[in-house]
Amino acid sequence: MLAVSPEAQEYFRKLLSEQGAPDWAVRICVREPGSLSADCEMTFCEPYEISNDDGIMEYSGWRLVIDSSSQPWLEGANIDLVVSPTGREINIRAPHLRGEMSAEQANLVERVQKVIAEEVNPQLASHHGRVSLVEVTAEADVMLAFGGGCQGCGMVNVTLKQGVERTLRARIPEMGVVRDVTDHEHGETPFYRSTKGPSAMR
Repeated sequence: MLAVSPEAQEYFRKLLSEQGAPDWAVRICVREPGSLSADCEMTFCEPYEISNDDGIMEYSGWRLVIDSSSQPWLEGANIDLVVSPTGREINIRAPHLRGEMSAEQANLVERVQKVIAEEVNPQLASHHGRVSLVEVTAEADVMLAFGGGCQGCGMVNVTLKQGVERTLRARIPEMGVVRDVTDHEHGETPFYRSTKGPSAMR
């Protein structure tokens, strides 16, 4: 299903040894699989937390438990230990993590992300806001999530239509509907509540 490099195997074995819990394992699961927000999470796992549906890979001195619902998304994944400027860290490459995309869809994702990074977010930053791409559907619809001062802001619809969508559509006219999928009820101190005014992108 997936491969763990010798260096990563030794790293996990040492981590578990330092915990003083030889019967523990390392569990890997996928959060938000099939979306652009998909990510892998690795945690320690006690024996009672392992279910019969979980996948188990045995290594010298430790075990890797693959969450049952995550197994299809981790097919062909590779876990390695890499050296970064801040030290050593685990790197997970999972080609199926975000699902299968057509070449056209993948290209659209890259173009949307580029416009957001280079044009949209620099404008929203002046209002302490930001937006991120959640998904591009097979129909070329663009799902966005707002953060910072834009999350929970009463002017977010104006920001979406007159700012974000207008900028995206000017650069990518073939995209479909643009939707805001943010959970605005849990915004933290929306910018419009401050004395500086609404967070609509000018």
